[in-house]
Amino acid sequence: MESLTSRMQAVQSPIIPMVGELIKNSPGTISLGQGVVYYNPPPEAIEFLPKFLAEPTNNLYKSVEGIPPLLTALAGKLQAFNGIEINEENCIFVTAGSNMGFMNAILAITNPDDEIILNTPYYFNHEMAMPAAVNYAMAGCRAVLVETDKNYQLRPEAIAQAITAKTRAVVTVSPNNPTGVVYSKAALRQVNQICGTCGIYHISDEAYEYFTYNGVKHVSPGAFGSNQYTISLYSLSKAYGFASWRIGYMVIPKHLFVSVKKVQDTILICPPVVSQYAALGALQAKEEYLKSNIGALAQVRQLVLDSLNRLQGLCSITPANGAFYFFLKVHTQMDAFELVKRLIQEHKVAVIPGTTFGVDNGCYLRVAYGALQKETVKEGIERLVQGLETIVKS
Repeated sequence: MESLTSRMQAVQSPIIPMVGELIKNSPGTISLGQGVVYYNPPPEAIEFLPKFLAEPTNNLYKSVEGIPPLLTALAGKLQAFNGIEINEENCIFVTAGSNMGFMNAILAITNPDDEIILNTPYYFNHEMAMPAAVNYAMAGCRAVLVETDKNYQLRPEAIAQAITAKTRAVVTVSPNNPTGVVYSKAALRQVNQICGTCGIYHISDEAYEYFTYNGVKHVSPGAFGSNQYTISLYSLSKAYGFASWRIGYMVIPKHLFVSVKKVQDTILICPPVVSQYAALGALQAKEEYLKSNIGALAQVRQLVLDSLNRLQGLCSITPANGAFYFFLKVHTQMDAFELVKRLIQEHKVAVIPGTTFGVDNGCYLRVAYGALQKETVKEGIERLVQGLETIVKS
């Protein structure tokens, strides 16, 4: 059956379902694995659903790029929060989640054999859209990996050195998944300028834009004024509790509109219209919705950090002021996935192995604290601390 194999064999298996299967076989496990929030969408999202039902033509296909009222609302949000003006040089595309936005972008700008630069640790779904090492995956192009520094910050000079004639884009994720760090404005601007000078795209994934702490501010490269080469990706999944509603959006240069439209029309036709109505409602939520929920998450973050600090000597914990993750380096020779399995089976707590994010020069774990209420997180972190102390010291 060799001739019937597909390029999917070169794509790593999704880690969340794999860990989910281990959790299912170990009842009572607390998951610090999946990157979702504990809270529900705002009531305004649900209140907009009757408006969807009241329109008799909403069972039909709608515009590939999104319904006009949502595009207008998103343009206002981008101007107010991100400092991005929608004008004759750029446009918004509503997608079925920001992962789809990323795939839209890759398919629109690349040919087979082209290269995309990812900074490691990378977000695994970005790598899955391309190849690992020299294999060819979904888009038929190649991921070129550039290590971040010891604090997981960008190294613009190293990025510049990695650019070749085949490079089509540099990807940044800030606030970052999996590390939780927020890239500096200076570094993001430098990367953006490098891309503009080299005539390649800067793909800026900003799914965690609202999740910053300790006075740190989110920076959108699309606000630097370089609309011709900047592709910005956003999501309602995180800040608005919209994970299963599947609504994200892209800001793209106008010259990519036709290419992205071809991709999205082929794969999706149009984003789910019922979800677009819910998103329109969510964007009208009171300011207190985000403020209170992210404020509560900041308290959970501090609780997690205080507990993890007890592991000094066993683990290195890099300061992280964004998203809802910490990325631990565990001082052991043990394989990261083997450690994850033992934590689940012996201590009933789940985290994600660092190998999933392209880090294989040591044992790393991603700890996610967004999905659980404060008391459950407290119990989960206690299990993690005790589990690491027991397993690593044994």
